[in-house]
Amino acid sequence: MPNRTVGKRELVGFRVGDQAFCIDITSVLEIRGWTATTPLPGAPAYMKGVVNLRGTVLPIIDLAVRLGLPTTEPSARHAIVVVRCGERTVGLLVEGVSDIMQLDEAARQDPPNMGDGHVAGVVSGVFAVDSALISLLDLDALLPPVREAA
Repeated sequence: MPNRTVGKRELVGFRVGDQAFCIDITSVLEIRGWTATTPLPGAPAYMKGVVNLRGTVLPIIDLAVRLGLPTTEPSARHAIVVVRCGERTVGLLVEGVSDIMQLDEAARQDPPNMGDGHVAGVVSGVFAVDSALISLLDLDALLPPVREAA
């Protein structure tokens, strides 16, 4: 097991389908209730659309589709986790935010090497909490690369 930083890490936990995921709380700007999106023609399948967030056009990524998991029609129980990754701000559509956790970084295990699946590369670690497994998402790997303007 690689040498890990000792200490607690604060994470936001949420569900996508029947799986538990988390991201570092420092990348979370806000958590909002589900708001219907405006679809963008020609956008990738995981791009749910865009919403107006206080005058800013915010792209919404359907995490279920992005991770290759079964998707459901968004409802009042869904949430949008607004995150900042580098210079980008996006919303992640999740089925509900479960809690804010403080987990010991030393307890993080490397994800199993399962080949080239949709989740390969976007999960940077796995925490075993009680009887559940919570996958830590790597936002840099999860979000599509920014294309340079021609």
